[in-house]
Amino acid sequence: MIKKLHDMGLRSGHLYTAGAASIVLSCATWLMSRNMEQAGIDRADRWGIFVGEWAPTLFALGVALRIEETHREFAEPGREEFEQAERPRARTHAGV
Repeated sequence: MIKKLHDMGLRSGHLYTAGAASIVLSCATWLMSRNMEQAGIDRADRWGIFVGEWAPTLFALGVALRIEETHREFAEPGREEFEQAERPRARTHAGV
């Protein structure tokens, strides 16, 4: 899934930004719900927590994409090393 997201053009910086925006949006929804609705502080808390839960997920996906980006940076130039390691080894006699 992470490779697909990377291939679609999504980068770690995009998800880090979305995670930070989620934190700001969480505070904004809490304040708006508390001030504009008559449902009470409990509902405002639920709105803030609901939106606030997105941030850790977005940051975790950002870290996973960063690993994918780093892996690709190291894998591209020496691609033959990785391909050679995946080939089966020829059988040899013990001690030779």
